[in-house]
Amino acid sequence: MLSSFVAKRLVTGLCQAAWRPAAAGLVSSRGYRGDAPDDTRGDLIEIPLPPWEEKPGEPTDIKRRRLVYESRKRGMLENCILLSLFAKRYLNTMNENQLQQYDRLINEPSNDWDIYYWATEAQPTPEVYQGEVMDMLKEFTKNRNHEQRLDAPSLEYLEKESQ
Repeated sequence: MLSSFVAKRLVTGLCQAAWRPAAAGLVSSRGYRGDAPDDTRGDLIEIPLPPWEEKPGEPTDIKRRRLVYESRKRGMLENCILLSLFAKRYLNTMNENQLQQYDRLINEPSNDWDIYYWATEAQPTPEVYQGEVMDMLKEFTKNRNHEQRLDAPSLEYLEKESQ
């Protein structure tokens, strides 16, 4: 039978090993690689989405409503907040060309992270998305007035605008 001292040391050692799996060699070497230079992105899975199609002849008021919805319902919370606040500020003042640019920007790329990285200027914006609306979004993202942006805006402002 083990003495209480030996049993205590054994249990303590096992608990410490459980909290330090990497030190004990229990973690696979694959792990998270991030944007390492040798990352081939061979393990990246991208879900194919139907290609974006412009909606010619869509009434402007319907387009604005659709874009408000699509700005709020994104694949990641950061873009939900960023794009919904951007839409609240600028969507009703955009002309038809700007609306088309915004529609393409938020609906054509298949990865929401791309939009986020372009808006925050962490990655260069592809030429096809560069334009007046992207410039507006980049400036908005800088948040020069230090506004608190923790959540998407309520939709009450839409009721006030329609009256």
